Amino acid sequence: MNKWNTEEAIRRWNMHAENFTAKYTEEGDRSREVLLNPALQECMGLIAGKKVLDAGCGEGYLSRKMVQEGALVEAVDYSTEMLKLARERTPSAMGITYHHGNLERLEMFEDQSFDLIVSNMVIQDLAHYELAIAEMRRLLVPGGSFIFSILHPCFLTPQSGWVKDETGKKLYWKVDQYFNEGPLEQAIPYDQEEKLLYFHRTLGSYVQAIVESGLLLEGMIEPKPSAGMLEKYPHFREDLNVSNFLIFKTKRQG
Repeated sequence: MNKWNTEEAIRRWNMHAENFTAKYTEEGDRSREVLLNPALQECMGLIAGKKVLDAGCGEGYLSRKMVQEGALVEAVDYSTEMLKLARERTPSAMGITYHHGNLERLEMFEDQSFDLIVSNMVIQDLAHYELAIAEMRRLLVPGGSFIFSILHPCFLTPQSGWVKDETGKKLYWKVDQYFNEGPLEQAIPYDQEEKLLYFHRTLGSYVQAIVESGLLLEGMIEPKPSAGMLEKYPHFREDLNVSNFLIFKTKRQG
């Protein structure tokens, strides 16, 4: 059995990249469209003219969205297969440069290279998340922002999930083994034996890593579906019961 570290996470992302993004639209998948994208946009504010890094860009949908908002975007991902898809799906006229690299150390970028860094559902996929958070601070100009989203560490824990009655009706969401930090297999892809990996940490561990990096924590958002999204996708009403995602907004002060 392979050791469950960042390299193993990369291997599995390369294995599942095309299947994972096969149904992506210009908004990504449905959870990104309904929950993550609106919350990230709220955190980012106006980005026209800003130098932005999409840190862990995947197939590039968010990079493309930010260019459409007027940002000057560079992007990086540790999965070569995701980068292949990103380059195939991105018109050259958008001017996005895609780099291959691990967020734990991005030697291709100089200090203070970006006004804004956005990392969407990536920090959880790194064994050494604290190195990645510190690296993002290095890359920001003073006053620049680092915004990142993750699976909510308080609700997505080892052995968490819906408890159902004998008819299959969902009763409540169970949380267990919260303090058991380490690598876990996700449920997806459902039809594959080897699942995608992520690394569970407590909320306190994430906050401590932010503090120790020297970044200022400005806020946290737990995305929930808007009334408009619930009208469009009624099944997301379930997401009013438990938060699946958490977004941190941080800032480099000096």
